[in-house]
Amino acid sequence: MPFVLYLLGLAVFAQATSEFMLSGLGPDIAQDLGVSIPTAGWLTSGFALGMIVGAPAVAVLGARWPRRRTLLVTLTVFLAVHVVGALTSDFTVLLITRVLAALANAGFLAIALATAAALVHPDAKGRATSVLLGGTTLACIVGVPAGAVLGQYLGWRSAFWAVALISLPALLGILRTVPDRTTGPATVGRFTVSPRLAVLLILGALVNGATFCSFTYLSPVLTEVTGLGAGWVPVMLALFGLGSFAGVTVAGRYADRRDDRLVLVAGGILLLGWCAFALTTAYVVPAVALVLVQGALSFAVGSTLISYALYAGTESPVLTGGLATAALNVGAAAGPLLGGLAIGSGTFRGPLWVSAGLVGAALCLGWAAQGWTRRAARRVT
Repeated sequence: MPFVLYLLGLAVFAQATSEFMLSGLGPDIAQDLGVSIPTAGWLTSGFALGMIVGAPAVAVLGARWPRRRTLLVTLTVFLAVHVVGALTSDFTVLLITRVLAALANAGFLAIALATAAALVHPDAKGRATSVLLGGTTLACIVGVPAGAVLGQYLGWRSAFWAVALISLPALLGILRTVPDRTTGPATVGRFTVSPRLAVLLILGALVNGATFCSFTYLSPVLTEVTGLGAGWVPVMLALFGLGSFAGVTVAGRYADRRDDRLVLVAGGILLLGWCAFALTTAYVVPAVALVLVQGALSFAVGSTLISYALYAGTESPVLTGGLATAALNVGAAAGPLLGGLAIGSGTFRGPLWVSAGLVGAALCLGWAAQGWTRRAARRVT
């Protein structure tokens, strides 16, 4: 893989750390800026909204720019707003920086996915995608816990400074190593979403929704149902992250085979895993094992679907990357909402069953789409 992909992955690592780290910084921010904890939660909601809107919007605006320019602009904005966020004492300003950071993050990831696909052999998009999304999984393992430690000992602002500092070498590296290419203005005008691409985007949203539904509430599931002490929660989150990294890495090679049966079988195993997790949560050994397994399977299936989308949207890789980024974040926003409703119904196992339901819906859609494709092929022949 070209070295520039790892620089892009470093930037994605910084951005994913920024996205997830507020889960451990919210109370400190609320106290420091004089707002309630629910109000501080708007920072997370604003980031999620910015990601959903920003990915296709920035992709459209940046499609006529050279990719290096778009990457540099979006990453510079991302870095700058973290500096402003670290300096401000006004909650409204901090909220605005979070929305702007999300817009820049979404646009960067959309262009980075297209750039990664263009820098490798046409049959290596899966491996290129795995390098980028590996930055997200490493953020779960290293970035988020480190942000929590910084916030605990040096204050929440130090975590914002750390994200800005991590982004800086990626920015300089991209300036020196990313080829100055563009997709061409005509690509935007004639781009259409094929039925296959639409199905893949929906599947990606469902699988990512399942992932973040349970990941968001992993702490209360493990403490309230499994009976683990609160001190074990960071270990379990890191274990989930290790599984995620392994899943993305392995899936990168298999995704390039473009065999739909492979992802459907893996999806079936993922469904069984969520069901088994829900049924055995009260027991420590299977719960710990399934944290690792479900992390690996969730990100393996999710990253494979994104790779398939890039293969299906070669007409406009930039816009396809934008739509894929938006789909992932629709799932990341909807999953925790559904999981919270399930917990509200009276059971901490609820998010695990919701995750199973979302993956089950994805499998039904996937098998139905495959059947429709086969019938259409037979009619043509």
